[in-house]
Amino acid sequence: MQCFDLQQVGHVAHLVLNRPAALNTMDPTFWRELDEVLVRLHRGKEARVLLISSTGKHFSAGMSLEAFGGAVTLDDRSAEGRAAVFDQLTDMQATFTRLETLRIPVIAAIHGGCIGGAVDMVTACCLRFATADAFFCVQEINIGMVADVGTLQRLPKLLPMAVVKELAYTGRRLPAARALSLGLVNEVFETQQAMMEAALKCAAEIAAKPPVAIWGTKQALNYAQDHSVEDSLKQMGWLQGAIWSNAHVREAITAMKEKRAGEFPSLAPLQSFREI
Repeated sequence: MQCFDLQQVGHVAHLVLNRPAALNTMDPTFWRELDEVLVRLHRGKEARVLLISSTGKHFSAGMSLEAFGGAVTLDDRSAEGRAAVFDQLTDMQATFTRLETLRIPVIAAIHGGCIGGAVDMVTACCLRFATADAFFCVQEINIGMVADVGTLQRLPKLLPMAVVKELAYTGRRLPAARALSLGLVNEVFETQQAMMEAALKCAAEIAAKPPVAIWGTKQALNYAQDHSVEDSLKQMGWLQGAIWSNAHVREAITAMKEKRAGEFPSLAPLQSFREI
């Protein structure tokens, strides 16, 4: 891959944005490679957690401005061209939505600037750790456009609406300390090394749980975010009935009593119908 490095230690997959000279901006290759990685992880069975981190000065400076003059230029000269904007954006939105719907939890480890499209990206993750120098910026308004790949839809579920409007209307930076106080990030660390150690520790802790229970928990939380308590409780009944395992509960309790790691089966691998 040109934009990423993918490593796996145990059951933790670690995806690293690795174009520091380009501030890890999001060009067409970035979108293609990220989509391919997420599909592969979703179908596989080895990874139980995905950690996303970055290199260089910033986590990501967002969409590559050069891209707007090249491969992803939006055609505003005709009704047909403008209609195609919808389909093109839907395709890009779907890539970040894969983070939200991935069968495993996703942790973002953020340092430096998390700008524009990078905010779209990390808001689709489950957990966010940050360094003290990190900041978030809805950059799109500063270049004359509306944020369109998930920020305006997911950020209001993570921050007070008035704060979201402040960020979206002004393009101001949200420092890590304020992001922590508002609940956007889980924890802030003085150094990138300390953040990465904590993120990897958290990922390993999640990976030690029964994968199907983690899968069910993510399903329930995602559903509850957009549904009433009553509907979510009904969904929980169907979900629990589908995945309940006496064997997993016994193993988890026994492992706790014996002060050892539990042994649990991985999720079943998925096969695309196109490949059958």
